Formats: sequence, structure tokens, C-alpha cells
Amino acid sequence: MTLMEQLRKYSAPAELCEKMTDGRVRCLACAHKCLIPPDGSGVCKVRLNEGGILRVPWGYISGYGLDPVEKKPLFHVLPGALTFSFGMLGCNFKCSFCQNYLTSQVLRDPACHAGELAPATPEKLAASARDAGAAIIVSTYNEPLITAEWSLAVFKEARKYGIRAAYVSNGYASSEVLDYIKPHVQFYKADLKTFNGENYAKVAGGKLSNVLRAIEMVHAKGFWLEIVTLLIPGFNDGKEELESVAGFISGISRDIPWHVTAFYPTYNMTDRGATPPETLLKARDIGLKKGLKYVYTGNIPGQGYEDTLCSSCGKTLVTRRGFRILNNTIKITKKGTGLCAHCAAPIPGVWK
Repeated sequence: MTLMEQLRKYSAPAELCEKMTDGRVRCLACAHKCLIPPDGSGVCKVRLNEGGILRVPWGYISGYGLDPVEKKPLFHVLPGALTFSFGMLGCNFKCSFCQNYLTSQVLRDPACHAGELAPATPEKLAASARDAGAAIIVSTYNEPLITAEWSLAVFKEARKYGIRAAYVSNGYASSEVLDYIKPHVQFYKADLKTFNGENYAKVAGGKLSNVLRAIEMVHAKGFWLEIVTLLIPGFNDGKEELESVAGFISGISRDIPWHVTAFYPTYNMTDRGATPPETLLKARDIGLKKGLKYVYTGNIPGQGYEDTLCSSCGKTLVTRRGFRILNNTIKITKKGTGLCAHCAAPIPGVWK
């Protein structure tokens, strides 16, 4: 069975769409809002118009894993908590530096190979998360927005066990999809890959303005939001661009954690070396100067900038090494809010 035959087999009618009178359908799962003709697909290549009905991924996974929440990365959500992660196939972006290209780019790139898809049900995935002791279930590995109907079915089952849900996303969301997932998704990691519109279009295949608008909406709608920028030498690591990224985030809220992470050559971007640690430290300094309270460096463990510090007194509250929690002194109130153990200043996040 070919991959496309498998995708047609593992599919269900969409909820995030509008039917046109001429057989076309408007997909609402992401900011592309593709107008898909009969027998066509969206940019993601997994949302398919069959006879005027939009069919979307359902009933399979491409993989799963157990990880600490810090690996997502979500640093202000239940430090040390175990997450159950699952993914499917496809992406609405085409990034040449994608770290999950075997699942996200398999429908664009014949060099990627998915193999046979693994049948799954929401009930079994939720039960697996429960049995593993996971506090959070995460849609990741490919872009979760384009498989929103499936992930919500899984999340609804997981909620029966008290398991909360997260999206690890490139942030290319529509207002419709955010309203659709909001009752069932508490935590949202979004990428802000560059502040250069031309580079967003060229490398990712999206519009910077749509990403910025989506990030603003994620915060305004009440998701707990953390933002990641992968710093790529010669692409997005210039001082002016980093100031623009940090200024934009700070303008929404100084409490939003910003993760600046190191690039390593991968997939179709092997023409440059890894990000030097000093670049990440420069970005962290820029973020703090722009008013952000929490800026974390990633993929260079041991630098001491993975720790959560109180923005009021400067004391270390959560000590991390890689994805391990070595110490956590945040005080949790009866309402579940976090306080500094030294000065009682509020620490934004989800701690209980």
C-alpha cells in the first residue's frame, strides 16, 4: 500500500473547513486557509478534497515517545513532569532545517520514508499516557494544526484521566483553529523562526505577518505560551533581527518565556556549522534588555542559562541541566500560582 493509499485509508471528514458551491473546500486548520479543488490537497498535503468533502488524518500515529516537559520545551509548566508525545505525517511548512523531516516532509521529499503507519485509537493513546504516568499529552513530531481533529479526539480521552494537553507547533495558526482547540489544549509552544518576511516565505513557505498575528492570538485566547527561536548562523542571528524578535515578544507580554536554541546541521541545511554558544548568550542578553523576564538558552547544556530565576530578586528557583530538574523551590499557593521562595514575587506559569 502506497503512502497516499494509507493516508486515504486513515482519514475522516474534517470539522475545520467550509464547503464551496463548486466542489472546492476552504480548509481552516492553519493560516494558509487553502482553497482545495476536488481531488486536490492543501499545502500540507494531508488534508484531501474527495468529492467535495475534506478528509483529514485520523486513526494512526507515525510515532510516540515519553519525554520530560522540558524537552518540548516548556519551562514554566509542571517542571519535571512526564509527557506522552505522539505525531502523524505532514507539515504546512517546508523548512530546510527541520529536525523532524522524516515525518513532516515525507510527502514532499521521496528521500524520507515513513513505512507502514501504526493504527491507533484515541482511547488507546490516552490509556497509554495514563499507564506511563504522564501528566501532559502532546501533539508533536509533525505540525499539530493540520491534524487538529485527531489530536482533539485524543485529548478529550486523556482529559478523562486528568491529563492536560499541549501543542508543539510552528505557530502558523488561524483564529478558527485556535478557537477549536482552546477548550482542550492548555499549553502552546510556538516557533518564531525569523523576523525577516522574505526569509519566512523562502525557507518556511509562510508569511511572517500570519505568524505574528497567530502568536498574539494564542496569548490573547489564554493558552500558556512559550516561544522558540532556533538561531541559525547567517540566517537569523544578527543583532538587529534578534532585537526585533525580542521586542515583539516583550510587546505582547514580558512574562512569555523565550527559548533561543542552537542549530546543528541537518536535513537540507548542511552548508553551515552549529550555532556558537556566544550567539545564544548574545540573544539572551538582548532579550533581557528588551524587557523579557525569562530567556533560556537551549541545546548547550551546562551554560547555566536553563535555570529559572526570579525576575524580582534574581534568585535561582528552578535548576536544570539539559532536560533534568535538579532543584525546584517555587512555592505554590492554594490557587496553584507560583511564588518566589525568597521574595514572594509571582512567577508566571502553571506549577500545580
